[in-house]
Amino acid sequence: MSTKRDYYEILGVRKDASLDEIKKAYRGMALRYHPDRVPADQKKEAEEKFKEISEAYAVLSDSQKRALYDQYGHAGIDQRFTYEDIFRGADFSSIFQDLSDFGFGGGIFEEIFGDFGFDIFGHSRKRQAGRRGRDLEVEVNITLEEAASGVEKTIQLPRYETCITCHGTGAKPGTRKTTCPQCKGTGRMVISSGFFQIAQTCSRCRGEGSIITAPCPDCHGEGRVKVTKRIKLKIPPGVYTGSHLRIRGEGEQGSLSRGNLYVLINVKPHSIFERHNNDIICEIDISFVKAILGGEIEVPTLNGRVKMKIPPGTQPNRIFRLRDKGIPDLHGRGKGDELVRVNVKIPTHLSTQERRLIEEFARVSGEDVEYKESIVDRIRRGFK
Repeated sequence: MSTKRDYYEILGVRKDASLDEIKKAYRGMALRYHPDRVPADQKKEAEEKFKEISEAYAVLSDSQKRALYDQYGHAGIDQRFTYEDIFRGADFSSIFQDLSDFGFGGGIFEEIFGDFGFDIFGHSRKRQAGRRGRDLEVEVNITLEEAASGVEKTIQLPRYETCITCHGTGAKPGTRKTTCPQCKGTGRMVISSGFFQIAQTCSRCRGEGSIITAPCPDCHGEGRVKVTKRIKLKIPPGVYTGSHLRIRGEGEQGSLSRGNLYVLINVKPHSIFERHNNDIICEIDISFVKAILGGEIEVPTLNGRVKMKIPPGTQPNRIFRLRDKGIPDLHGRGKGDELVRVNVKIPTHLSTQERRLIEEFARVSGEDVEYKESIVDRIRRGFK
């Protein structure tokens, strides 16, 4: 299940936005999320955000990719382009130059785009031999009790691992890759036409600079194979539906490094409690006698039942607060409460003695009770 955000939403532009509007939006967000402009403890988050807005810009600024995205959504991009292909051909040069003019370093751009055949100003250069593996995402269902206390889950994750037969080279054991005869190891071809020169990825080696003449029999030249791994996840207390956990280095294996694993949390509905932020709410029925005279009742919590006092004269729908019986804050800022709403149950059938006592109470308190019991009601009461 894809949980990628909409590219237009990421950049904050309309679906009919012009290319200039898309560039302007991206330039503003690139300045905002540049790691050199945020505190040290926010750099990792800024880098992830920068990658997200850059991917959105790379797709929406390319007319072909944008048309596919508009028609098929993320599936139209993911099924036709690799992560590298998404960025290839996008015009980052003017935007990166603007950022350089502001005095910000280009390290973040090198990290994101360094493997894709151009530097931070769009200048072509020899591609590095290898790339980072794709990030993966899984959805994990947990109970409200597990969200409150934290839990460890084990999941089965299909992913690519380095082929142990060829150790990731893609070549048959005993052989090695050879320099691509078409691009002479550069990974790129330059086509001249008059005064113009056009550089493009080598079609023979696909930009690798080398080719495999004898592929590995196990991975067929891929350098990796798909396996299913058992991974233990430690889910902290306080998570909620929509929480994302990032597990570094548990994504797919690339030829350069491994991607990350993102865990999407889904907290299942509870039969008793309803969650509001870090508080939980439940409803409890009490008798009208207990509401009038007061007393003590037992109420459920996430950690078992506890006793709660009902003061005399409690009105219907009154809410009681049980301190620190809710959900811990995900960021360690205390704990929520449990809110208990009481419903006063009014009996629908009274015995003769009960009715007599209620009528006596009505007379003492000055209540004008005009209801006259019908013969049918008396007959029914006689059978009880």
